[in-house]
Amino acid sequence: MAHLIRHKITNKLTNAAHTVSHKSQAKVSGVFARLGFQAATDEEGLGFAECDDLDYDYRQGMQMDVLRGEEEEGGDIEGEGDLEGDTRYQRDGTGPRQSTLKSGGSLEEDKPKITSWEAGWNVTNAIQGMFVLGLPYAILHGGYLGLFLIIFAAVVCCYTGKILIACLYEENEDGIKVRVRDSYVDIANACCAPRFPALGGHVVNVAQIIELVMTCILYVVVSGNLMYNSFPSFPVSQKAWSVLATAALLPCAFLKNLKAVSKFSLLCTLAHFVINILVIAYCLSRAREWAWEKVKFYIDVKKFPISIGIIVFSYTSQIFLPSLEGNMQKPSEFHCMMDWTHIAACVLKGLFALVAYLTWADATKEVITDNLPSTIRAVVNLFLVSKALLSYPLPFFAAVEVLEKSLFQDGGRALFPDCYGPGGQLKTWGLGLRVALVVFTLLMAVFVPHFALLMGLTGSLTGAGLCFLLPSLFHLKLQWRNLLWHHVFFDVSIFVIGGICAISGFIHSVEGLIEAYRYDIHD
Repeated sequence: MAHLIRHKITNKLTNAAHTVSHKSQAKVSGVFARLGFQAATDEEGLGFAECDDLDYDYRQGMQMDVLRGEEEEGGDIEGEGDLEGDTRYQRDGTGPRQSTLKSGGSLEEDKPKITSWEAGWNVTNAIQGMFVLGLPYAILHGGYLGLFLIIFAAVVCCYTGKILIACLYEENEDGIKVRVRDSYVDIANACCAPRFPALGGHVVNVAQIIELVMTCILYVVVSGNLMYNSFPSFPVSQKAWSVLATAALLPCAFLKNLKAVSKFSLLCTLAHFVINILVIAYCLSRAREWAWEKVKFYIDVKKFPISIGIIVFSYTSQIFLPSLEGNMQKPSEFHCMMDWTHIAACVLKGLFALVAYLTWADATKEVITDNLPSTIRAVVNLFLVSKALLSYPLPFFAAVEVLEKSLFQDGGRALFPDCYGPGGQLKTWGLGLRVALVVFTLLMAVFVPHFALLMGLTGSLTGAGLCFLLPSLFHLKLQWRNLLWHHVFFDVSIFVIGGICAISGFIHSVEGLIEAYRYDIHD
């Protein structure tokens, strides 16, 4: 007993010394923060270290099997640590977090967890979705350079996805990485703190909402277009087909968690597999007619920047990667999941784009299924429509989550009251807002029915920003002290290349939309 008492007194003195040391470091860090040097990183790192010191006594007491009363006292100390340290990671910074930290460093939530395979299905569905149909069009205007960009975009998006998740973590004094941020918005706020603590979050929220809603709109656009071209003899217009597709999507308003979305993603992947088999089988049947001489190294200066946006947009998944990683049963498998999903996407997209272009060469259309003969076009388009409708829930769920967190659940700064009741049930008016979002995607699809131009515009604007520019910038800001020279080189290079592609693609996509409306051009 004397040994235990002596050991506990020693621990308390040691912890007190550490606390004083960290407070003095915090003062020095505050001076540097005012000068703008690593403000967010230093403040958050010291804040978590202080929280970890306060928690150390409790963990030691548990390991030494001290009396139950002492364990309860340690639990109180841990609670104080949460109040003092963890409030730094709050969105509003006014109270303790709703989630608690596990010993492994992940956030403990009541939501159902998903396996790495289910997470992989979600990512695969996002980066091998409907937008693969526009890749042969990119080869048409870029030749071998377009094929290279399909591979290059896969490598870069896989890398930026990993560094984005790395920005969610900080190392404690034991060298263990702990998840201290929950979302893309938290990362942006950490980079802009302390001068503009909410600016980064607002920018990311706007970009995410635009990206996700535009994705939903594109699914409705392509569904109406495909059904209209599959059954041209039916007395149903493209707008009417879009309305029917939207009616089938109304149940998305009742989605509650990512577990249900994963089931849709699995069905999407199966439908995508069938589509690829049908299209590639037809292309292989015409292999003797392949026009290899048409694949060149030249580019169409006016239209290729739009193709860059199409390629980038086909790989966008960063906006919901923090949510996926946080909902995984084993977050340590995230990197492996990203590798195999992007390798598979790169191989399948490259082969699909090249084989399809070799088959139709200069006659390649914006949506490659329009090149198929009428006998099999209807079958392929039906599978494509099914895939579009099954792909819609994932971006819709992510958009709803962003809107709810920023407008209805943002602590004391929310503009509107919480849309969930005390028991977690969705309120009636909250359900009405979800239905309104589905209807909004329909209206946009009806009035702006230009698939390729909308895809290129979105990829150049928000796609390049969320996938290239912001992840590399945030990684440099938050992880600067831990980066090697080649990491810095990669981040800077990605930022510069992404900026050039975003500006050129945006300008040419806007010009294309203006030209389409001026001369009444339809897809």
